[in-house]
Amino acid sequence: MNEESEEPAFEERKREDTLDSITECPECESRHLAQDYDRGELICEDCGLVIDNQYIDEGPEWRAFDMKQEEKRARTGAPMTQMVHDKGLSTGIDQSNKDSYGKSIPSKKKAQIYRLRKWQRRIRVSDATERNLAYALTEMDRMASKMGLPKNIRETAALLYRKAVKKNLIRGRSINSVVAASLYAACRKAGVPRTLDEIAEATSSDRKEIGRTYRFLSRELTLKLKPTRPQEYLGRFCSELGLDGKVQSQAEDIIKDAEDQELISGKGPTGLAAASIYIASIKENQRRTQREVADVAAVTEVTVRNRYKELVEELDIDVDV
Repeated sequence: MNEESEEPAFEERKREDTLDSITECPECESRHLAQDYDRGELICEDCGLVIDNQYIDEGPEWRAFDMKQEEKRARTGAPMTQMVHDKGLSTGIDQSNKDSYGKSIPSKKKAQIYRLRKWQRRIRVSDATERNLAYALTEMDRMASKMGLPKNIRETAALLYRKAVKKNLIRGRSINSVVAASLYAACRKAGVPRTLDEIAEATSSDRKEIGRTYRFLSRELTLKLKPTRPQEYLGRFCSELGLDGKVQSQAEDIIKDAEDQELISGKGPTGLAAASIYIASIKENQRRTQREVADVAAVTEVTVRNRYKELVEELDIDVDV
């Protein structure tokens, strides 16, 4: 009996895996495939071939018209996250003192619920490693919020910190410096880099210590991160200076020309980004001073002036100063 019931389940899983592996139409080899959940069909949008007519809708069987209704009808909890020391898998006892029906708990039971709640808090953080993670990830979330970093960068930074804890790399180093180094590495990995000065200001850590810790983590965790490029700073700098897309596009062209002539080797990306924005702002009649550009890029006016002169002379750019 068991063998007969297991056989159809195995065949169904095998069929689902086969469908998941379909990436192109067997008739015209098009990759434009659409899923029609109303009819349960997998269709090629180019030639109209019905590749499968028993497609399974993996969504919920209920409808919701607002977030409150969706939360009420959902039967699952929040997804796993690296930003909580237990990855969000442990249970919790809230402070409402109400049962699952919304009724108040009798007074005789409140003392018992209080003790359960207290022991639940203690059990969630049971050893030194979990206490370290709980404190570090809380600090990481605070620092990331201060810098306005998105969720994917926070998750990446938390994963890097967990790897460092697992390899016992935080011994002898301050938690803040390792957290700051993890955030710095995550920003570079996501292609939205922040300078060491910005990280140091947001985390109240020493710039040199963050750089030293980052190099250590990069070596021990074998992080293969490419050097930051000036183009990665243009969008943020232009936004902070109140410049439009024309200036950013012009600055990108200037950086591309400089790369083609191999003028950016050995020079800081933030200084090059600042100089290209300064030139582009003049050419697009949205002039910003060297001081304003330097403050946003966290470099000195001398750096902006030197990079500006090099770009203008080497690329033969006509600028009306």
